[in-house]
Amino acid sequence: MSKISFAVIGGSGLENMPGLEDIQEVEPRTPFGQPSAPIVIGTLAGQRIAFLARHGSGHKFSASEVPYRANIYALKSLGIDRVISISACGSLREDFAPGDIVVPDQIFDFTRQRARTFFDQGLAVHIGVADPFCADLSRQLVQAVKASGGVVHSTGSLITIEGPRFSTRSESNVFRTWGMSVINMSTAPEVFLAREAEMCYAVMNHVTDYDVWHIAEKPVSVEMITEVLHHNRELVFKTIHQLARTWRADRDCACGQALAGAFITRPNVISSEDRERLRVLTGKYLG
Repeated sequence: MSKISFAVIGGSGLENMPGLEDIQEVEPRTPFGQPSAPIVIGTLAGQRIAFLARHGSGHKFSASEVPYRANIYALKSLGIDRVISISACGSLREDFAPGDIVVPDQIFDFTRQRARTFFDQGLAVHIGVADPFCADLSRQLVQAVKASGGVVHSTGSLITIEGPRFSTRSESNVFRTWGMSVINMSTAPEVFLAREAEMCYAVMNHVTDYDVWHIAEKPVSVEMITEVLHHNRELVFKTIHQLARTWRADRDCACGQALAGAFITRPNVISSEDRERLRVLTGKYLG
């Protein structure tokens, strides 16, 4: 299989990537179960890219049920080292309006019941996530959105809540006092798993609503989210096409060395079973 330049993980309302040529579907096996859906690999503007529907065909997985570890592990097993996430979000700021795109540079994980790491048994690993999103990939994404005609904000703090319900007004207002910019249900733990897998990760957040804090606007609803996502689908496709046309093969970041120095377990006590189970992630360090 030829090198895949990057992967796109599609969120709510985005279950396919039109325009791909020379398509094949794969379903890699992982120690963490099956991915949400078959991974579609195709050629776009001369680049091989992969597409994965985060919530599965027909949006069968809620954000809490998405097999995040299987998804990221499967992409890593295909040799992919850069991921563009597409996600709907609510705005917690007056100046981030519905229809805008936000490429955040920070995240607050407010989820409660999700598997957050690949390293939950057999060895202890502590990765650094002071800056959780890849700055280099985020810059490329921002430039692609601008070139595609979108209104884009290149900084902001994203809070990921557990869901599947939306926030109360009290919660939404508290998140605003915390300095959060946008809110969604899917970026954590995905961004942290990508860092553990030494993958660059950036997210294209579509603002669909003002959550429930804005007294002059209607509270968020599924209908509202679906309407804006449908309107913005064309912008997503244009942005991904633009990324493929202007793709830079080199990685100008440290994401590819995220595990270096992160192992605290002594190598001699790591079992052969655990080494094999995580070889896709740790092979270059542990053999």
